Amino acid sequence: MATADTHAAHAAPESSRYFVPNPSAWPFALTIGLALIMYGVGAYLEGRPLPVQLMITAGAAFALYIIFSWFRGVALESERGAYSLQVDRTFRWGMGFFIFSEVMFFGAFFGALFYTRILSVPWLGGAGARLMTNLVLWPHFEAGWPSNGPAHVGGDFEAMEALGLPAINTALLITSSFTVTWAHHALKANHRGRCIAFMWLTVALGATFLFCQAHEYIHAYTVQNLTLHSGVYGSTFFMLTGFHGLHVTLGTLMLIVITLRLMSGHFKPDRHFGFEGVAWYWHFVDVVWIGLFTFVYVL
Repeated sequence: MATADTHAAHAAPESSRYFVPNPSAWPFALTIGLALIMYGVGAYLEGRPLPVQLMITAGAAFALYIIFSWFRGVALESERGAYSLQVDRTFRWGMGFFIFSEVMFFGAFFGALFYTRILSVPWLGGAGARLMTNLVLWPHFEAGWPSNGPAHVGGDFEAMEALGLPAINTALLITSSFTVTWAHHALKANHRGRCIAFMWLTVALGATFLFCQAHEYIHAYTVQNLTLHSGVYGSTFFMLTGFHGLHVTLGTLMLIVITLRLMSGHFKPDRHFGFEGVAWYWHFVDVVWIGLFTFVYVL
């Protein structure tokens, strides 16, 4: 009877099948690894006498192992045809909502930058009826941007220029959007070798971006005296660029995984949402950088 049911399930139209995964311990196990990392970082920041480095290293290694095993299982499920067109649609909706949540994430930070520059700084500077606020709170505050508050609070620093590394990084990410798009078209045309070449080029562009950003941060701290303690300008600058750099790091890792899967023969010209989802994410990261470059570096 079970055999007949199995054959009936395989004979059903693909659009009517919906894959339900078996119960898994991966989410619980990953939570343990992430908890070890967070507890270790918290202990380090608070100076607790714990084997902090061991906790962080063990948690990171365990989490990476779980992520690799979990993702490997999902990839194998996809390659053996377990996912129907209906499942594919749910993946697309899920990725769409995830990227929307990331838009809201960065929207909050851009909103903080807008509030600071357009509302808070002029208000603290004082004008007309607001002059008393300036005199009481910050008698020596000047309502200019970039601002670090009174000199004795933030100290002197040099603001970031749009030319140089920021402009180079903009060119790198814009180019990477083209290369991942060309790779996608090559995959749809069943030119796997060309697709893999464009993907490795995209990975190289993302890694170069991260190298340039690390060099920019080192220069900011050592030469420009621009740090997280450099008033509201320093905090907003590193908050926005730092979180974006984290997203570029994750996106580059995702591109590497997809490229390795391509080299292993995964994805078909007509069924490759794993590839498309990563491409969507990478385009999102590029668009965020264009906004960041405009409002943080240029204006």
